[in-house]
Amino acid sequence: MSFIAKNYDRLIGLAGLSEQLLKNHFTLYQGYVTNTNKLADALAVLLQEDKTAAPEYAELKRRFGWEYNGIRLHEYYFDNLAVDGRPLDSSSALSEKIIHDFSTHEAWQKDFKATGAMRGIGWVVLYFDQVADRLFNVWINEHDLGHLAGAKPLLVLDVFEHAYMLDYQLKKADYLEVFFKVIDWHAVEERLK
Repeated sequence: MSFIAKNYDRLIGLAGLSEQLLKNHFTLYQGYVTNTNKLADALAVLLQEDKTAAPEYAELKRRFGWEYNGIRLHEYYFDNLAVDGRPLDSSSALSEKIIHDFSTHEAWQKDFKATGAMRGIGWVVLYFDQVADRLFNVWINEHDLGHLAGAKPLLVLDVFEHAYMLDYQLKKADYLEVFFKVIDWHAVEERLK
């Protein structure tokens, strides 16, 4: 089974993100799909040839998670965006959960933005931990370090430079403001179910 890149052309025209930036981002995402497929094929060959003890197998196995997460995190990110944005329903279960866990929407947003503004490259994810029945804003380093095991990603923000530098240079805070204007909260709320 091969992974297939989704088409996100519906996001062209997203307020605050240029067409060129978005097209570059889509191409990068497609590269993760291509590399995940190549790794899956190479691992299958090594398994078939009974070379699972080889250093190549171990390194490809480690790399697989990085490339695969590159696919999924980008899909969560693109899927939680909408050209006109869609506001959070103040009576939704997610809205109530944010207030319960962070006191106010403003406190949650301040924490999420502060996490996104940290130095470094990576992702910011609003996770729901079903076991603890709690929301967390989490920094994901690269694609594979920092995930909360078993927690469900609800809102995903790409803070690698490719997501904003073409349009905002070093002004990551401006990118964060734009991001909040184009969130599709309906898609985010659906992830809580």
